[in-house]
Amino acid sequence: MSERSDSKTQNSARSYRRVAAAVDAVCAVAADFDATTLDQVVEAIARERRREIEIASAHLGPGVCGQRRLYPDRDVIVLAALLPSREHTLAHELGHIIFDHEGAPAPEVTLEASDDLIAYMLSQRAHQEILDDGADEQAEWEAETFAAMLMTRLRVFNTRGAGVSVLRFDEALG
Repeated sequence: MSERSDSKTQNSARSYRRVAAAVDAVCAVAADFDATTLDQVVEAIARERRREIEIASAHLGPGVCGQRRLYPDRDVIVLAALLPSREHTLAHELGHIIFDHEGAPAPEVTLEASDDLIAYMLSQRAHQEILDDGADEQAEWEAETFAAMLMTRLRVFNTRGAGVSVLRFDEALG
């Protein structure tokens, strides 16, 4: 194996461990707050962070399923209207919050603009950032992997009995 492929394997393994650790931490907070649904998990994370996470719906630009909007006093997760998978998109955007990825800054003055205009401007900015550097690609990978892992954990413990007891059992097993 070349140095380059060794390095890539190591970086990938670290990333998976980082995401798995984040999912474990979120599930521990969920257990502390008796949260068993994704919406309850979002609320538990907000209470743990002492920073509101609002969930809103809006018509977003083409191909945009969700956004994290960053305000000075709160985070807002905006989900596109008529999503095929609301839960997965919500978990993905929560992943951006958990990893403290740079959100789209949304100063209070932009509230006067229409949601469609804001969504378009933010999607254009996000697209340019993807072109400018690869950091957004890593952030999207982390958020997507986090969403998949978290949704799997939630599905498992909600089908195995009392969710919180299963969370605690999973926590004990590591």
